[in-house]
Amino acid sequence: MMIEKLRLACDRPLSHRQLACCHSYCGIPLHGKDMSIYSNVHTEQKPLPLSGHHGEISAMTFGKGSRPVLLCSASADYIIVWDIELCQKRVKEGKVAAGIVIGTLLGEVIHLSFCFSDQRVAACSGATVFILSSKKEEVVSSLTGHLGPLTSAEFCPWNEDILITTSEDRTFKVWDLKTGAVCYQSFVLSASPLLSAFFLEETRHLITGSTDGQVWCFSFHDDHKCHLVTKMDLQRMEKRHQIHQETMSHQAGGAEQSTADKVETAKPVCKMAFCSSFSDTNKEQIKDNSWLCIGSSDGLYVVDLATSELLTALYFKDYPNLSITMAGSWSIAPRRDNSMVFLVSSLFTPYVVLLELHLRDLGHIWAWDEGFSVFPSSPLLLESPLNAELKKKEPTHAKKKGGTKEQPLVFHSKVKSSGYTSAPRRIMFSPKTNIQKNPSSKKANKNTGLLLRDYPADSAAPTVPHVHLSVANKPVNCLQYSGDGKQILCGLGDSSVFLYKSSLTGNPAVYTGHNKSVSSVSWSLNRQWWLSASEDQSLRIWAHGSTEPAIIMGESLFSKPIRGAQFYYLDKFLLFASGPSLYLYLYNVDITRDDIKRYQQRSVVKLASCLTTTSSTDITALSAVNDFFSYIVLLCGSDRSIQVFDMNKSTVASELPDAHSRAVHCITQNKGSMFSTQAPESYNLFLTSAVTDGVKIWDLRTLRCVRRFENHLNRCHPCSSAISPCGRFIASGSEDNSAYVYDIRSSSYLHKLQKQSDTVLSVTFNPATPEVKTFLYHLCLWLSYFLSLVIPLQWFQCLIILNKASVIFLYIPVSY
Repeated sequence: MMIEKLRLACDRPLSHRQLACCHSYCGIPLHGKDMSIYSNVHTEQKPLPLSGHHGEISAMTFGKGSRPVLLCSASADYIIVWDIELCQKRVKEGKVAAGIVIGTLLGEVIHLSFCFSDQRVAACSGATVFILSSKKEEVVSSLTGHLGPLTSAEFCPWNEDILITTSEDRTFKVWDLKTGAVCYQSFVLSASPLLSAFFLEETRHLITGSTDGQVWCFSFHDDHKCHLVTKMDLQRMEKRHQIHQETMSHQAGGAEQSTADKVETAKPVCKMAFCSSFSDTNKEQIKDNSWLCIGSSDGLYVVDLATSELLTALYFKDYPNLSITMAGSWSIAPRRDNSMVFLVSSLFTPYVVLLELHLRDLGHIWAWDEGFSVFPSSPLLLESPLNAELKKKEPTHAKKKGGTKEQPLVFHSKVKSSGYTSAPRRIMFSPKTNIQKNPSSKKANKNTGLLLRDYPADSAAPTVPHVHLSVANKPVNCLQYSGDGKQILCGLGDSSVFLYKSSLTGNPAVYTGHNKSVSSVSWSLNRQWWLSASEDQSLRIWAHGSTEPAIIMGESLFSKPIRGAQFYYLDKFLLFASGPSLYLYLYNVDITRDDIKRYQQRSVVKLASCLTTTSSTDITALSAVNDFFSYIVLLCGSDRSIQVFDMNKSTVASELPDAHSRAVHCITQNKGSMFSTQAPESYNLFLTSAVTDGVKIWDLRTLRCVRRFENHLNRCHPCSSAISPCGRFIASGSEDNSAYVYDIRSSSYLHKLQKQSDTVLSVTFNPATPEVKTFLYHLCLWLSYFLSLVIPLQWFQCLIILNKASVIFLYIPVSY
């Protein structure tokens, strides 16, 4: 895939020099103080010679524009800007090519950079960066502040008055060129010096890399403050990628690769560039423009910033036709024909090569197979466990043999009193007149609030706290809203379950019966039943309004605690896991009881299917859709894998090994709600959370991670995550006493919801936004006071956050 278009032999090594390359030209120093400019398109043409320096050239770079093409070169004596097309014209006329001297005696310059209008040039010399005019010899400003020598400087593409510098002191600084002040200074990022920096304009991100292969991605907002989005390690990403490739090869029956000749080398981040999307392929390859090319010493690495994963690595050793095996410096330039050119200097030999890479070749490497969908694409099989039915027994009444039947003394069930004991009536009957009828009946008024309203698709994320409610001294392990959003279940660590109104007003209904902490709660679709599962290896189904469980599945049935208990397939089944087994039960809830034999349970449960994971690993979390028919059940194992079960075929359809660095403790599908409608493709997204590994969002159609969120802190507690009903936001708990709200399209967080009293374990969105006038009236008064705004009575999007000992109720107005 990497094609060597040009091989240049030099009179001395250029391993750590900044070389110049753009989409149409490339340039290298010649004999120390001269330069040769080559055409990238017509490599057979004679190079353009440029001379004018008296000292050895230490840095070269091309401008950002295409007309005219400017080249800046630096030595200890001069910094010169050349117009390439003008120099070519002068050489054809037999004249000597000349440039404009813009700097004199500024020291040994190791890095040059043009701004995006080519009006200014940044020159790094020692610990100082000089801002020079590209039209005349003028030092606009000189910026000093680093404690070590500078390694690079880059202008911000959307604001040319912003400059970033990296240094050997292992920090970077953001400068305001208007005032010459430092807008932001980073902490010490690594034990090794920072080597390069890059701005990603599409997502407003700032990326920097070090000599030991560490890459940091920061969000760069208008306030010029940097917030860490993700951190990557090329060596670790390479190992995960190799393990994944070996696993896929093993599953496909391929031979294992020998590890005898593998040598671990340092991977400095020499240069970074953005990979544009593919336009000449039928398959969708890049959806969010988050691919990054990183030039290192042993090859080119293509990284997906959204997922912090290595897509592919192109090693020099895999291309025997290349003239180099180790790189010293890189210069990368994208081209308009969906390709990229690289000017690479050899680390140990005096060679420089011009390489070309077509991006559609990367698409062939990362092409994926057909995945799955939560929506059924075929009818149920005859032998499918989803066809199972529970036979209901008809009540049988014993027939009485002979004997005299008991006869009632009267013919009616009630006998009217004779009235002997009542007081005599003194007022005779008088008809009521002039009765005004109410135009709307009570029933109509009562049902007015029950009409379904659309969930606000363009509402803002929740940021304003409204209610703080202390629940208990035990942690709140799990919670779930009812389908209509009017009630919420909270499973506590003291083995009890609290049922609150969504407004969190009044005393909750308390349900007890478990012996250990409650691990999961789930509402049925019709909201008549709900279940709770506990660490005591039991599951209970409760009828709404009853304090006694209708079904108890006791400790003797399962050997390990129950995980992820829920209703499934439009409330037809009970679905849960215990150990390595996935259980599917039919059930029938009968809440009628005999007053004499109250201990007898009339409800019935029957095992429909029991499936086991592929490696018999314990199931840590599971998820399935109950709002519509779906055959897909997602399981997470203690071996860090994600397994896709097809319940129609009773098999493991696919497995994703090493989905996280730790076992997944939370998996959440994008189920929407009865009040919202999303695109059908959106329901194929699901979230997974693991300790120390953040939150990942996956696409079931491709079985690949599409984005990663790791701004929150999760080191030891099982902090859960949730997707909003509109499908636009993601909320996650955190151990820094906060909850984080992310935009699903960006890896950086939108809001950090603070003021929590402890670790936030569980979060959930309200599936509906019902308009309760009296409640919303007081709410609007409170928000008006808090925000100093006048807020009308409109829809509100709310988020429930549970920490170890309290509940926080959050609201945000949609429109002001």
